Amino acid sequence: MFDEPNLLLRFMKFLACLLGLHFATVSLFSQEPAIQLSKTAGDVEFGTWGNSAKKPAPVLVVLSGTIRGTLESAYFRQCGNELAERDGFLLISIDIPCHGTQTGEGKPSGLGGWATRAADGENIVDEFNVRLSEVVDHLIKEGIADPEKIAVCGTSRGGFLALHFLAHDLRVKCAAAFAPVTDLAALREFKGKENLPLTKAMNVAAKAEKLAGKPAWIVIGDQDERVSTASVIGCAQAITAASVAAELDSKVELRVMPEPRGHTTPKGSADDAAIWIREQIFGAETNAKTESTSTRQGSLP
Repeated sequence: MFDEPNLLLRFMKFLACLLGLHFATVSLFSQEPAIQLSKTAGDVEFGTWGNSAKKPAPVLVVLSGTIRGTLESAYFRQCGNELAERDGFLLISIDIPCHGTQTGEGKPSGLGGWATRAADGENIVDEFNVRLSEVVDHLIKEGIADPEKIAVCGTSRGGFLALHFLAHDLRVKCAAAFAPVTDLAALREFKGKENLPLTKAMNVAAKAEKLAGKPAWIVIGDQDERVSTASVIGCAQAITAASVAAELDSKVELRVMPEPRGHTTPKGSADDAAIWIREQIFGAETNAKTESTSTRQGSLP
């Protein structure tokens, strides 16, 4: 005669083992790379994300806010999701001005902090560029980054800094900017500070001559009142005008897309930017279109 309670107990243990194996397998294959935090010899903190087997690896600098807030978010990683998975890019980020470790005790954070520092005569862009270039120096020296394959991208305020870094560091091959700030005077945080010398000097259009002839990909929704769709269009036109004046081919690509949600990344932009960056880094012949990893679309602050 069968011992029914004993059989039932064994069956339940068997099911538990199967379920445990299933969830362990799902966890193993769905787990994202961990962020690795490091510092340069000059004590500049940076984070890396990705499992690139290439050494040195192509690098994508990704900018939006803090290191963790950027690299832990599929949305803010933008085109980096596909480039890391398909092409072995290593993603890197640093805290941007007035975010995370760059806020300063007792000082305002975010874009309000930018406005305060501009009023105090502090050029946050110059300081940021120096820190990020030091990180690039470190990655190249350590054999981590391929100096011929460096790109940068950013979202909103991060897009603003991405375009500035393209103008600053000659090792950067291209930049992709998603719904970027281009004119600080368009931001509510700069109300009353629109005419400050630094407000004007730090606008992206002020760097048009340095961006002339450089590959820049910009996307903006047609109803973005937060950063001003018109300001972004005007910035792209300024870069083109500077390129023409310098007798260089204009390489700024501007996409104005239908986007009723206002300040956010228009749907499909991350995938399109990955295709474009791949062309700039590896050449058009390597860029056969494939189905890409999608990212969560959301609204920006």
